Amino acid sequence: MNGKNRKDIKPGLRVNITQKQDQHTGRLTGGIVKDILTTSGYHPHGIKVRLETGEVGRVQEIVETSREAEATDRGVR
Repeated sequence: MNGKNRKDIKPGLRVNITQKQDQHTGRLTGGIVKDILTTSGYHPHGIKVRLETGEVGRVQEIVETSREAEATDRGVR
């Protein structure tokens, strides 16, 4: 799933982002969403988020949906 629609992004999701300094290389950084920074419902380059580590970037892909994250938290896979 891509990260262009704000409705698909929730705190706690595991995502891959591209940070500003990595835009030209396409290098992805993985992490868990802490805050959603984009206020619009859609952004063509991805919704901007802050990860729990403090890194900021645009979501390129959602690695784990909230349903999968909840199952993992409960120890179910």
